[in-house]
Amino acid sequence: MNTKFKFIKYTKWWFMISAIVILIGVGAMVSNKVRYGQFLQLGIDFTGGTLMELKFDEAGTDQLQALRDTIDGAVANTVSQITVTDQDTYIVHGKDLSEEQYDAVKASITEQLGAFEEIRFTTIGPKVGETLKRKSMTALSIALIAIVLYIAYAFRRVPKRISPWRFGVCAIVALVHDVLITLGVFALMGFEVDAFLITALLTIMGFSVHDTIVVFDRIRENLKQQGRDDTFGDIVDLSLNQTLSRSINTSVSTLFTLVALFFLGAESLRIFIFAMIIGIIAGTYSSIFIASPVLTIWQERKRLR
Repeated sequence: MNTKFKFIKYTKWWFMISAIVILIGVGAMVSNKVRYGQFLQLGIDFTGGTLMELKFDEAGTDQLQALRDTIDGAVANTVSQITVTDQDTYIVHGKDLSEEQYDAVKASITEQLGAFEEIRFTTIGPKVGETLKRKSMTALSIALIAIVLYIAYAFRRVPKRISPWRFGVCAIVALVHDVLITLGVFALMGFEVDAFLITALLTIMGFSVHDTIVVFDRIRENLKQQGRDDTFGDIVDLSLNQTLSRSINTSVSTLFTLVALFFLGAESLRIFIFAMIIGIIAGTYSSIFIASPVLTIWQERKRLR
């Protein structure tokens, strides 16, 4: 069986590239744990607290310190972090504020620093944050289980020498790969993990598994025409060559839209879109270079036994 490119021949290289990227991300998570006490910088969606975005006529480091002192002067130990955006606004992260405390903070800022525009204000209690964290993990777990069950059912007519469950498990390996890379990049960049990221991860999982199923479906069809001298790796190489252009074209067309939204879209959605960009790149890679090689290794070892 002649194929254009022998993907399976270079399996070790594909795995090595993924391992390096994942290890860099895991290293960033461990570093965050040592420095800040948590692997990822959790937003107030999960920890509870208050987020305010304020805009003054002038922005600068002196103003930033004055803002911190002013808020903490109104309500002691309120501020946990203040950042300045490229829109010259201040994003203040702090503990959960009551209505009276919030009014006191605004009055103090106006008195000490002058008039300001409040771009947004969000407050979430610690119990709500903990509930959201638990529900997010539940949603991700249910999605993974549902994907395994669906793929096993969809590939139930695969030749009997291959278990349909193997397709489902290998798809999950690719999804875990994509999630780890996305979270690793967030840890490395110091971005916050919030509800938008969970939405992005669920979307990434759907996109990635769709791409993987296309490849697996081609493998299933080619197995029906497998020659006596054709190995399972030959079938996978043929299938990947047949679906490669489709996978790349789909991903690139999606990335064009996401990149445009990243630079031209709303500031509040930029981190969400960034997660989508990283996840789709990782998902396209894993569908071609991770899921199918893992399936091949698993099946070839069974045959050798």
